Amino acid sequence: MGTGNFTDDFKRDAVAQITERGYPAKEVSERLGVSTHSLYAWKRKFAKAVSGDTEKDAEIRRLKRELARVSEERDILKKATAYFARDAK
Repeated sequence: MGTGNFTDDFKRDAVAQITERGYPAKEVSERLGVSTHSLYAWKRKFAKAVSGDTEKDAEIRRLKRELARVSEERDILKKATAYFARDAK
């Protein structure tokens, strides 16, 4: 295995094969032609970036839940307004 400069995208993709797709590090290292040591180093390096993404994903999920709740409340109020407007006539 030679020494090479790999792009961050390549490194992230290699790490994703281990962490997200569940491939063994040894298999990924042989297929990509990099050492397992390099893969584990990249995993440590990009784990910080992944945790930031996880926090963003959690915030997005929370905001989507809140949006759904507020939309439901709005729809209920619209129906109630139409019901009471009909009774007022």
